[in-house]
Amino acid sequence: MTGLDQRHAAATLPRGPLAGFATGSLGMGVWLTVPGLLLLYFLTDILGVAPWLAGLTLLLPKIADVLLHPWIGHRCDVEQARRGHRRRLLLAGCALPLAFAALFAVPGGLTGAPAAAWVAVLFIAGNLLFAAYQVPYLATPADLRIGYHERTRLMAFRMVVLTVGILASGLLAPLLTGGDTASRAGYLRMGVVLAAGMLVAMLVGVGGIGRLRRTAAAPAAPHAPGGWPALAASLRDRQFRWLVAAYLAMSTTTHLVLAGTPYYAEYELGRPTLTTVLMAAFLAPALLVTPAWLVVAGRIGKQRALLAAQSVFAVGSLVLAVGRPAGLPVLVAVVAVLGVAFAGMQLLPFSMLPDVIRAAGGDRAGTYTGVWTAVDATGGALGAYAYALCLAAGGFVASTAGQTVIQSPAALAAIRYGFGLLPAALMVLAVLLQRRYTLDSAARADADRTAHADAGAAAAG
Repeated sequence: MTGLDQRHAAATLPRGPLAGFATGSLGMGVWLTVPGLLLLYFLTDILGVAPWLAGLTLLLPKIADVLLHPWIGHRCDVEQARRGHRRRLLLAGCALPLAFAALFAVPGGLTGAPAAAWVAVLFIAGNLLFAAYQVPYLATPADLRIGYHERTRLMAFRMVVLTVGILASGLLAPLLTGGDTASRAGYLRMGVVLAAGMLVAMLVGVGGIGRLRRTAAAPAAPHAPGGWPALAASLRDRQFRWLVAAYLAMSTTTHLVLAGTPYYAEYELGRPTLTTVLMAAFLAPALLVTPAWLVVAGRIGKQRALLAAQSVFAVGSLVLAVGRPAGLPVLVAVVAVLGVAFAGMQLLPFSMLPDVIRAAGGDRAGTYTGVWTAVDATGGALGAYAYALCLAAGGFVASTAGQTVIQSPAALAAIRYGFGLLPAALMVLAVLLQRRYTLDSAARADADRTAHADAGAAAAG
């Protein structure tokens, strides 16, 4: 931990501003969940888009994200240096609900490649608006006068509310589309209803960030040169490089599981409505265990806690590859265990990111966060694309709404193994990468020394 961090690590954040900040994650949770859960299925089983093209439709827009997110991060740092806040980008990002609703409002005459083009254009627009909100939002912890443990507490608040958003949208979205009888009209209804909730939550989040900054804003560091030099400097940071590489593997894995859930429910378990059951089993535990992960991270450190979560996820994924013979109760229970691990994999990396930023001096919080969110977006695309490739390799046949197709045994095997074996392999890779990150023990030790020194000074006084 740097001297800058130690000088400004005294503030304890009040619950009111914390709750306001966290509420912004409700809207973000909808965008993070619904396209990942339903967009691939929407393309292949409602709009009649071939799996290989559907996968490219979700992957190619992310190329723009890789370039745009770091640029938005740079602009975010410029705003912070000039104005002392990042509010303008946050407010611009509040247009995201419009793009979300339009994403599922595909004109009735479009199917196949034209429908895929519509989705791709709106997906690019939505991702850009999401970045405009997400980058300054996630840069907030590095802007505050808080330390190692308080950052984890801040992100725990965010994680609980984010999970509510992910869970609510993950449960409501399949129901609003029509469930077993999903249709274009159902997807349009879902897009409009969830977009309204997104807008309210995101505006509340902007207000919460303002209150946090008034409570505990750290003095703004002079803005370092931006653009490609700043991006190159962030990637030369060894700690950041290993943390972000591990998070790419984690993000790819979790988005692959999201994309595969509707297929696993319909073709492996035999009931499309089980998508809602699996989503509930995956996400509901996070509401209960996030405080537990906070305690575990405080006792053994964020790094060791994260490695435990990754290992549990890898082992649990292997059971899903067994599929129907394991029995529905067992599979739902395993999905719940994966949800416990998922909660840790959301809380801990996001609380480690500001540790890295503050250790680097804190003058490029936006650039670091822009790279992070670009990687997050890339993982979302790679996860869906990897599952689409599994479907294509197995010979999965696309269909339109109301059309019944009998899938081949090879396609059914691809659905099952893509949902189980591939996530396990990717999570093992995440573990190997995560072990190369070494900042956590030093940051934790510095935080503990600072806390003891402050306690000693208070006692002496």
